[in-house]
Amino acid sequence: MLGWEHWGWAGEELKEVDLGDRRLNKRAITLLDTLAAKPTLSIPSACSGWSETIAAYRFLDNDAVTWEGILRPHWSCSRTRIACHKVVLMLQDTTELDFNGQSIDGLGPLSYEAQRGLYVHPTYAVSTDREPLGVLDAWMWAREPKDANGQRPGIKESTRWIEGYERVAELAAEVPDTRLVYVADRESDMIELMARAGELDTPADWLLRAQHDRALPNGEKLWQTVTSGEELGGISFTLPARDGQKARVVRQQLWARVVDLPHGKNQTIRATCVVAKEIDPPAGSTPVDGLSGDLTDRVGAIAQVGEKNDRVPTGRRRGHWRAEN
Repeated sequence: MLGWEHWGWAGEELKEVDLGDRRLNKRAITLLDTLAAKPTLSIPSACSGWSETIAAYRFLDNDAVTWEGILRPHWSCSRTRIACHKVVLMLQDTTELDFNGQSIDGLGPLSYEAQRGLYVHPTYAVSTDREPLGVLDAWMWAREPKDANGQRPGIKESTRWIEGYERVAELAAEVPDTRLVYVADRESDMIELMARAGELDTPADWLLRAQHDRALPNGEKLWQTVTSGEELGGISFTLPARDGQKARVVRQQLWARVVDLPHGKNQTIRATCVVAKEIDPPAGSTPVDGLSGDLTDRVGAIAQVGEKNDRVPTGRRRGHWRAEN
């Protein structure tokens, strides 16, 4: 019996896989190696011939094979890689798995009620140098159809952001020498998430793309409050080509301010809000975040915003833009 070393990187990544049968373990490694070599192709196109394709489908159709069983050894390897870094970004976002038109049990509505598929919300670990370190968690679900009143039953979908932070917080205890930063897009801008982080004593920092121009305790609005202060400087980066638009350099002005966000009755949560506004976008182009902000628990972040090599939070903000745009 060949050892896992024979299978190269795929064997090393899945060396702890245990699907209850050595043949399934071996197939998991060979299939990972095959699909990773041709990640943009379908299973039949990536496999070498019909027999290998049939073997792949039989493997995936086996009741003993679960996505958790396949990912479990990868999670272990990812934790090991994370522990080797001083700071790791824990990125979260949601994507659709569109199986519309296919006869598959257990699917639910997607963006449209007639569109069928699943949603998956992973936690993706990346170093500050943007080196992928692995997937640490995944929230996967099928939506239930809306009822006669237009309401959708089932668990509240926003729970995935809070549970995602909780999983990152649990990991923080396992890697005490690594600073974890939970990074999420606009949909995560929930006071409940910030409050939950506080309840856990914030074992992992959080950086959320803000979407709500909240009213502050003094009656002023968030964006106006932050941008009424002195500008802290600016950043520039290259926006990659997309959707028929050429790549271009984006220059933005930055503001930052510590604010107290209302939470319940007579309670607040302290955070730093960083706001960026694009300067002189080319004619005919859409400004990158004409005016938007990020919220972070790092109340000391203001002093770092203008530094050339800063990674908190402007470096991560650029990652936000690339992920969302």
